[in-house]
Amino acid sequence: MTNLFKILRAATALLIAVAAAAHVAHAQGPAQPKSPASPAPSAKNAPVLPAVELSPELLYKIMMAEIAVQRGQAQAAAVAMLEVARETGDPRLAQRATEIAWNARMIREALEAASLWLKADPQSAQARQVVASLLVGQDNLTEARVPLEQWLAGDKANAARNFPQVAQLLSRNRDKKAVLALLRTLAKPYNNIAEVRLTVAQAAWAADDVEGALAESRAALDIKPDLEMGALFHAQALSRRSMADAMTFLERFLERHPKSNDVRLAYARLLSAEKRPAEARKQFEILVAAAPKNPDIAMTVAQLALQTGDYDSAEKHFQGALAAGHKTPDLICLALGQIHEERKNYDEALKWYAGVTSGERFVTAQARYAAVLQKQGKLEEARKHLQSIEPRDAAQRQQLARAEADLLREAQAYNEAYDLLGKMLAGAPESVDLLYDQAMIAEKLDRIDVLERNLRKVIELQPDHAHAYNALGYTFADRNQRLPEARQLIEKALELSPEDGFIVDSLGWVLFRMGLTREAVVQLRRAFEMRPEAEVGAHLGEALWVDGKREEAQKIWSKLLQESPANDTLQSTVKRLAPNLLPAAKSTAK
Repeated sequence: MTNLFKILRAATALLIAVAAAAHVAHAQGPAQPKSPASPAPSAKNAPVLPAVELSPELLYKIMMAEIAVQRGQAQAAAVAMLEVARETGDPRLAQRATEIAWNARMIREALEAASLWLKADPQSAQARQVVASLLVGQDNLTEARVPLEQWLAGDKANAARNFPQVAQLLSRNRDKKAVLALLRTLAKPYNNIAEVRLTVAQAAWAADDVEGALAESRAALDIKPDLEMGALFHAQALSRRSMADAMTFLERFLERHPKSNDVRLAYARLLSAEKRPAEARKQFEILVAAAPKNPDIAMTVAQLALQTGDYDSAEKHFQGALAAGHKTPDLICLALGQIHEERKNYDEALKWYAGVTSGERFVTAQARYAAVLQKQGKLEEARKHLQSIEPRDAAQRQQLARAEADLLREAQAYNEAYDLLGKMLAGAPESVDLLYDQAMIAEKLDRIDVLERNLRKVIELQPDHAHAYNALGYTFADRNQRLPEARQLIEKALELSPEDGFIVDSLGWVLFRMGLTREAVVQLRRAFEMRPEAEVGAHLGEALWVDGKREEAQKIWSKLLQESPANDTLQSTVKRLAPNLLPAAKSTAK
């Protein structure tokens, strides 16, 4: 009874509106066309309704269509309401037919209904937008042009807002060059509006027309010189051609518009990426000085400072973001803990990690807390700390077990770590993380059978797991075994993750093992540029040594021995090839 009541109530509401309009229209007679000089009606946006008698037959059809909607028979409802819209020419019924057909995914019927709606109410901006959207969705850009032009012309005062909406609608079309051509046509009456020119610039960029993007964004900035979005986009387009040109442009823009914080932030990030930390820091300080109580700016500056290793600046700005009430205090506590851990201020690091008491970063913070305890020589206390945490769910239980296994691995208690992970795997045999972690421990125990079994299982479960391919290939290469297969595995890993320096190192190392020393040096140099770390440097040095570049090899090793004197791979490589470097390195380290 309740459902029937709802159906009747919904249908009755529509019928009352239609009946009232029909009664008025019938009483007035057919609408007469107005001359251009006629005064505008008092409700200028109200559609002219047709003089259609609300007959029992028409009432029945409308009622049956609405009941079909309520019963979930959307396709039948769409056909019935479209028939009524055709018969009456009423814009409200055409609109309703459009809605029903759209919800039923009957696009052809929705387009016909929307076209009837627009024909019945040519002043309706909503009808124009719906017709245009449906035509664009059908990839019919040619027919979409007129309703899109009408859409824009119907609200010229807001072209700066409406034109990007049109472009967003058109962006769904895969033919980016056709979209660009249409947008250029649509933009002609509005070429004096900066936002319109910028929108065309973005379309040119999507169509891979870099010069067009530059020309249009330059035109936008000529119209509105302080347009920050325009400046950011223009710099992006310039960077395709020359990063130096992009940075020069941003620098000059900031000289003219020093209060453009978004542009300054982008410039500071570019300076950081280009390894110009002193200049980047200057820009960061200007940003913070301009908005000292803005937690988001302080947070961004702090994170960038942390990435560049400027711990003093990072700490200062993280503290500022925290004091200003940033919305992620747990992330700030975690970052401050990491800073103090890097400085070996372990007691201070523990305080910050302990400050993360809940949320998605809770387990990460507690794992770092335990790692700091281990660095203080308190392995058992660290393990008890992790074991004392009540996991919220199976995922947290695995995270805590993996963190404890990491402690044991660092302490070289490989058997205990292996058994702990094995115990967890018994309850979650298809956990990719547990399988991978146990494989890495198995390598330390020389259980290559377990390593291979686990990693192949990981690859089966997650075929795009680049590190599983890499770890298996590198293990074979490091043991000088199954080298063609090792190379194939590593190349697959590199295909999945082409910018990973450790995988590039693995490729260089397998090439070296295969006797392709010159090729190996090329890859290992690239890996060392990406990851200037001890193990990568050990491999590069050995390849250079065999290639006859022994002075360069010794220079790399000497530097790395001062930075990472305890690295096993580096120590064993130098001891084997250039043992004379070891005493000097030890004395320097002291």
